[in-house]
Amino acid sequence: MEFAAFADRARAIEETDADLAVVAAVAELFADADDDLATVARYVQGRPFPAWDDRTLAVGPSLCHEALARAADPNVDADDVEDRLADVGEIGAVAASLELGGQQGLSAFGAGGSEDLTVAEVGAEFEAMAAATGSGSEGNRRDRLFGLFNRANPTEARFLARLVLAEMRIGVGEGTVRDAIAGAFLADDWPSAPDATEAAAGGAGTEDDDANADADDGGVEQLTLADAAATGDGDEGGDDDEDDDEGGDEDEGAGEDEGADEAGGAAEDSTPAAVERPPADAVAAVERALQVSNDCGRVAEVAREEGREGLERMELEVGRPVQAMLAQAGAVMDVVKSWDGVAVETKYDGARVQVHHDPRGETRLFSRNMEDVTAALPEIVDYVRATVDVPVILDGEVIAVDDGDVLPFQRVLERFRRKHDVAAAREDVAVELRAFDCLHHDGTDLLDAPLQDRRRRLEHAMDGASATYAVMYDPDKIDAFEAAVLDEGHEGIMLKDPDSTYSAGKRGQEWLKRKPDVETLDVVVTGAEWGEGRRANVFGTFEVSVRVPDDDGRGDAGDGRADASDGSRYATIGNVATGITDAELDSLTERLREHVRTEDGQTVTFDPAVVFEVGYEEIQASPTSESGYALRFPRFVAVREDKAPADADDLARVDRLVED
Repeated sequence: MEFAAFADRARAIEETDADLAVVAAVAELFADADDDLATVARYVQGRPFPAWDDRTLAVGPSLCHEALARAADPNVDADDVEDRLADVGEIGAVAASLELGGQQGLSAFGAGGSEDLTVAEVGAEFEAMAAATGSGSEGNRRDRLFGLFNRANPTEARFLARLVLAEMRIGVGEGTVRDAIAGAFLADDWPSAPDATEAAAGGAGTEDDDANADADDGGVEQLTLADAAATGDGDEGGDDDEDDDEGGDEDEGAGEDEGADEAGGAAEDSTPAAVERPPADAVAAVERALQVSNDCGRVAEVAREEGREGLERMELEVGRPVQAMLAQAGAVMDVVKSWDGVAVETKYDGARVQVHHDPRGETRLFSRNMEDVTAALPEIVDYVRATVDVPVILDGEVIAVDDGDVLPFQRVLERFRRKHDVAAAREDVAVELRAFDCLHHDGTDLLDAPLQDRRRRLEHAMDGASATYAVMYDPDKIDAFEAAVLDEGHEGIMLKDPDSTYSAGKRGQEWLKRKPDVETLDVVVTGAEWGEGRRANVFGTFEVSVRVPDDDGRGDAGDGRADASDGSRYATIGNVATGITDAELDSLTERLREHVRTEDGQTVTFDPAVVFEVGYEEIQASPTSESGYALRFPRFVAVREDKAPADADDLARVDRLVED
């Protein structure tokens, strides 16, 4: 497939409003992808590589801007690209606006061939960029990226730039891809109404990915356009964590009511037409294959070539990580009456780890984000190899200990992030494994087995090192268990349905974490936007950031804000506009005026001076945020008058909250 064809389809998908129409458009793209199907299935989500593959392109904004400038007019430099980005706000639009491809002769060294780009060529360059290491590797990546931009038309450039910076922004996430695979390869004559997706393009709301499960097995659920406008379908734009019942993305300004109004208007002005979802059993078959493989590209190929039977044959592979099952907050009384007993476990103040062990091969460890951390934790590898004599995939946590006492989560992170001098770090911080689940045991996949069976396999595989576990029926005994756990210095308890299966990458009611209070963060105000209307003379939205200490290497990749008083940097984590009274806005505006650093139109940046206490519903991964995280539904709680910016929460605490 020519990359121009992929880019044109991506542009059309970006401009499609209705979720069901997006699914149909992605399915059509997959059907036309031929030999590039696996790559296209990843690219449409903004993934250069499979989800289980922790390779990266190692291309940051600066390198991308330099490559774009080199491929553009000779009078354009990286600063010009950054200036355009400040005006436009989105790198794809900037790339499309530049006159690329004019470099010839020596100026075009590294630009590759002169013919039209293909998806395969882009993939080959990405492979080479990810493999580049050592001296000169940054220049190598810059040259290769320049070569791609120099051959790109405006639409190709738009999506190349987004792809390399993981900012695809076309509203396609895992749920859309799942449904599109099912519709393209497992459902005959889908969609059955030729004009259904075109008619549906007038609007849709948002709903959980798993709405498809309501369709009758083996059939196609038929909706009118009005139904589609009222309910929608699909996913939340590619968020890593799947929420239970709430749609939307932290970067989107419109609320659910506004979207529903637009959809309602479209439905009122249009003649209802048949709109359909793929059959529920087809979606379920793809869902299961995605859980065991963690590779949408491979699943798409198997679905096309081997159908449902091929998907059913797909299995977990020791050495290839899968997404972790997630928990949500809950209470004992929520579950005691509905479950046949409650599996109660200790909730450790540690970091999630997935153990892949083959006694005849390798033992590898992966973080919750599927990063390979094997080299950083040699004693865990040694313990597993000495203890487990069959192939297994285990889920658990790594905790830091000192003479039997559990150390804070930050000490665990010191080991997880260590890439050099691991032996010295091992002497300083000892770590231990606490496994709590078994996903594969000696050739048998256990995702569909009940928790009690998986625990028995875990105990059979390991001699010790497993999390404390007991099935209880009495709420008073559960409370006593929790009190004992807290006395030992642990965080609390987990409540699990003993009959629950392991839903990789899902957050549901089967796993509940017991926590006393809703967490808040103390964050530094680093910017603001002037309000509108009656609030035009006060700040309306506040940019907030967390502290990045000098010894935290993650801050090196971004342009976090500096504070000369203590040398700390601050990385953005969200924007706060709710929970603030008019009187507080007046007071904050007056107070922050004296700390203004820069002002550009409606946007103001501040020297760090004021600390907010901020509540939130969830912390999500965000490739566009300096911190790598974004607060979902942040709300102002109070000004922390007792705290200076240097006392605000740092990235280590955010890491800990995310791990929880």
